[in-house]
Amino acid sequence: MTFWIDTHCHLDASEFSADVALVRARALDCGVIHCVLPAVRVGNFGAVRKLAHDFSFSYALGIHPLYVPEAHEDDLLALDAELERRRSDPRLVAVGEIGLDYFVPALTQSPLRERQAYFYREQLKLARKHGLPVILHVRRSADQLLKHLRALAPEGGWRGIAHAFNGSEQQALEFIKLGFKLGFGGALTYDTARQLRRLAAGLPLDALVMETDAPDMPPHWRYTPAAQRETGVAQGRNEPGELPRMAQQVADLRGMPLETLARATTANALQALPKLRGLIAC
Repeated sequence: MTFWIDTHCHLDASEFSADVALVRARALDCGVIHCVLPAVRVGNFGAVRKLAHDFSFSYALGIHPLYVPEAHEDDLLALDAELERRRSDPRLVAVGEIGLDYFVPALTQSPLRERQAYFYREQLKLARKHGLPVILHVRRSADQLLKHLRALAPEGGWRGIAHAFNGSEQQALEFIKLGFKLGFGGALTYDTARQLRRLAAGLPLDALVMETDAPDMPPHWRYTPAAQRETGVAQGRNEPGELPRMAQQVADLRGMPLETLARATTANALQALPKLRGLIAC
C-alpha cells in the first residue's frame, strides 16, 4: 500500500468535533498514516496535543497571523513556557502555524501589519531557542517572510515547511535554499491554478510535501460555489483522506508513478520535521 503524511491539517477544528475518529479511520484506509496538527492560538495548544497523542499523530505550537489581533504579549510567554514544558514530548515536532498574512485587508494596515511582523519574529526566535523547525503561513507575504528568516537564521540553518505555498518560482527557490519544503494540496486541483501547477510540476522533487489544510482548502471535487452557498448549501469539508487523490494530480503533472511521489514526499516530510522519524515506521 502507498503511504502518505498529511503535513498540515487542523483536526481540532469545530468541523470535526462530531466525527474526528471516523475522519481518522477514513484517512488510514486511504494510506494517510500520519497527520501533523498545527495550533493557531494559545487556546488550542491542549487540543492539538491531546489529538496527537490520542491518534498517534504529531503537533506544532504557535500563534497564527489571523489570531494576532486578539493575542497578547503574555501569549508569547505562554508559548515559550509550553515549548519548554513539552520539550521531551516526541510528538511536538515544530513551532507553527506562524507567519504573515497580507491577503486579509485589515491585516495589511497599521498597526496590525507591524504587529504581525513582531509576533512572527518573536516566534522565530522561540523556534531557534528550542531547536525546532517552523511551519509557515504564507499568503502574499513570501518576501517579508524570507527577510526575517534570513535575519534570524539559527547556526545550523532552518528546517520546516512553507505551508500552502503559492508564490513565484524565484521565491520558492529561496525558501528551498533556506532549508524549507513546500506544501501542496487542494489548491492545485483547480484548472485555474496554472502557476501553482507549474510549480508542482517543475520544482525539485526533494522540495515537495503533501498537505490538506483540512477542513479548509477543499479540492475542486469538494468545493461548493458561492452561488450555492448563498442558498444555504454548506462548503465542502476537506479531510486528510482526500490527500492521495490530490497527490495523484501532482504525480500526473510530473509524469511519475504515484508510489514514487509518496516515497519522496514522505522522505521530505521526515527531513523537514526530523522528530517524525521516531514516530513513523513505513
